[in-house]
Amino acid sequence: MAKIKLALYWSAACGGCDVAVLDVNEKILDVAELADIVFWPIALDFKYHHVEAMPDKSIDVCLFNGAVRSSEQESIAGLLRAKSKTMVAFGSCACFGGIPALANFSNRAAIMERAYIEAPSNENPDRTLPQTRVKVPEGELELPELYERVLTLGQVVDVEYLVPGCPPPVPLILKVVDALANNALPPPGSVIASDKSLCEECERKKEEKKITRIYRPHEITPDPERCLLEQGILCMGPATRGGCGALCIKANMPCRGCFGPPPGVVDQGAKLVSAVASIYETASGADIARMVDEVADPAGTFYRFGLSDAMLRVKQLQRR
Repeated sequence: MAKIKLALYWSAACGGCDVAVLDVNEKILDVAELADIVFWPIALDFKYHHVEAMPDKSIDVCLFNGAVRSSEQESIAGLLRAKSKTMVAFGSCACFGGIPALANFSNRAAIMERAYIEAPSNENPDRTLPQTRVKVPEGELELPELYERVLTLGQVVDVEYLVPGCPPPVPLILKVVDALANNALPPPGSVIASDKSLCEECERKKEEKKITRIYRPHEITPDPERCLLEQGILCMGPATRGGCGALCIKANMPCRGCFGPPPGVVDQGAKLVSAVASIYETASGADIARMVDEVADPAGTFYRFGLSDAMLRVKQLQRR
């Protein structure tokens, strides 16, 4: 059987998705037997011009991790899309925007101001900011343009499959590898994970009890047998797709939502707000105000991984 041509790329992300591929350990030999890696900049010496020289659709599968925030990232996403038969949004950042998308609560100008001028470690009296082009004695240097918004891969190019997770867990990666090996990928447009919410897969006891306070994880020691949300800890399980193996919950930590919304949920953050509101017992407006104060970081809690793909974005996405 002829090997498939496989490409992997790291865009606006932390690099954990690339490391997760290596975490398959000896199974990486199965990947090597199945595929020829034709582009993987983090691991092998590939350059963009190598990809540009490839015939269109000569790459069978591209695993693209990371969101799109710059002109370079959008350009490479388009290039790999043209060269690949199958494009996979690999990991939460590519699928939903991920942690980088929390920058969408701000804007490019404010981010530049904070990073290069206001940060306590800076000494920048001339208020110098990065420029896309600058002339030096040796010639002209060019940097990618930072876009106003952080975008998902699917907002930039067509994507056949989504593999969620921060990073995708090893069993899910192996499931993708097995599907490739056996030519058994699901229909295009599929999310390669569970079709249920994480709550439906969670083994913890649910008693349908009301709560009167919200706790941060460090404030209490939760009962490892009971539903974390019913103990007052904000767990994204009701608003998150299953298929991760409930790794965080098994470690007695709440789900943070990295698998994105389950089928039928348009906005993951709004879904969890609704779930919390349905079990929080209040007797007055003061109780509601206290509940709001108890959520230390609403943006980072409800939209930690999915802001690019959420309803909370400008009506017309502006990249520049």
